[in-house]
This record gives sequence, structure tokens and C-alpha cells, in this order.
Amino acid sequence: MSEDPVVSRPPLPPFTAETAARKARLAEDAWNSRDPARVAQAYTVDSRWRNRAEFFQGRAAIEAFLQRKWQRELEYRLIKEVWAFTGDRIAVRFAYEWHDDSGNWYRSHGNEQWEFDAQGLMRRREASINDVRIAAEERRFHWPLGRRPDEHPGLSELSL
Repeated sequence: MSEDPVVSRPPLPPFTAETAARKARLAEDAWNSRDPARVAQAYTVDSRWRNRAEFFQGRAAIEAFLQRKWQRELEYRLIKEVWAFTGDRIAVRFAYEWHDDSGNWYRSHGNEQWEFDAQGLMRRREASINDVRIAAEERRFHWPLGRRPDEHPGLSELSL
């Protein structure tokens, strides 16, 4: 008997422009919750990750990584935007703003490549990310912690 019952996470591949955008927004919403357990459920139990220079596999490793991340990256706010999609893959670009425990603000820019299984769970994630220190007045992501409001501009509208 399987320890992890088959779970479906729509939208499912193959992706269209609409379903890829919906998948990216659902991922953004989950990450903005800053809840490692919630985020980890969107990935296969053996999901493979590359995040910057870290390589790891599995939900437990994903959850542990996210716990460390959000202990360091405070007041995290993220926006994702689809760059391209085909079949069971989506490429997104993203930016997020956060500060460290000394109050230094950063905007992190990156690209992710995602690959999904037939149930819509992400089985592979590769992320390249660069951090840019910004002054507090340069911040552009001004919404209460949690889900980005629908009326808040996206990356293209913010010229990011």
C-alpha cells in the first residue's frame, strides 16, 4: 500500500496559456503564505530541486529548506509571471522582496523551470536567483503579508 495516495493538483498538463498562468498564480499564493508544509504539498514526494547552488530531493527536504529560507528572508512578498510553457513544463520569472534580521532590504530576481507529473504535482524545479540590495524606499511590493491582491500590479506592470 502506498504511503502517499495519488493526489490531483489542477490545473493539469498539458498546459495552455490560461492554465499555465493559473498554475503560476497558485504557486505564488502558496509561497506568499510562507507555510512550508502547504508549499511542499504541491510537489511529488520525490521532487528534485535545484535552488541557487543547493540540490536536494523530496518533500521533507523541500519543507526543511523553506523553513530555513523564511527564517532568514523576513516579510517575504513574491510575484511570479509565466515566461513560457509547453506540455508538462512551465518556465516562470519572479521577483520577491524581503529583509534580513538587520533590516536590510533585498529584491531577489530569478527564473524557474518546472516539470509536472500527470496529476499536476511538480516533479522537478530548477531556480536561478540573484539578490539586489535595495533601500526601503525602493520597495514595490506593498501589500499585507500573504496573498498578493488581484489589483496589485504584476512584474510586467512594475517594469521588473
